[in-house]
Amino acid sequence: MVNTLPAQVQAGSFLTLHYRLAGPQGDVINTFEGQPATLTLGAGELSPALEERLLGLPEGTRTTFEVPAGAAFGDRNPDMVQWLARRELDAMGDPDEIYAIGEVVELPTPDGQGRFAGVVQAVREDGALQLDFNHPLAGQPVTFEVHVIGVL
Repeated sequence: MVNTLPAQVQAGSFLTLHYRLAGPQGDVINTFEGQPATLTLGAGELSPALEERLLGLPEGTRTTFEVPAGAAFGDRNPDMVQWLARRELDAMGDPDEIYAIGEVVELPTPDGQGRFAGVVQAVREDGALQLDFNHPLAGQPVTFEVHVIGVL
């Protein structure tokens, strides 16, 4: 007899899924309108709190989780809001770039192997930027909607 039960999400599963992460101000990530995401559970592509909610879900499940403030992406850390001098920005990117409050700025990691992002909080007259490197949903309640399309 052939086992016809759908595969279930477990640690190390390779997943194809649509998901939406939203905070009080609305969506931060939403793949439902485009290509589904693919990821390996446990590889750090989602926060551990979100991955934990996927464990045991059968393939084909569509559900929504309400995650309490701070549980999904930690609390806001005031040390993650920092000033960056214009000369440093120019060395890492386009010296003619004009920055605006609310804009997301991507910067290279110190080792040059990756990138990270900060949101512009303020711009000084000398061109320096105050950047918030906290996750946009840090310290906020999160709605995590998911449709598990495939589990390998």
